[in-house]
Amino acid sequence: MAKSEVEIDQAGVRLANLIEEAKSGVEIVITCEGQPVARLLPVLATPPDRVPGSAKGRFTVPDDFDAPLKDFQEYS
Repeated sequence: MAKSEVEIDQAGVRLANLIEEAKSGVEIVITCEGQPVARLLPVLATPPDRVPGSAKGRFTVPDDFDAPLKDFQEYS
């Protein structure tokens, strides 16, 4: 991923352009007096390696899932 740095005072002025750069895959590092303070990254709707429902049936919630724990009986 390509990287770009911009000072915080310019980031506000150029925000729309910076967002377009981030959407194209550029990581924008926002700096204050030369020190990095924030990153602007593209957001992926769904990570490519995750498939909704792919773990269906691999886990079942035990019947006693919400039962009080023995170690904490004195607090209930």
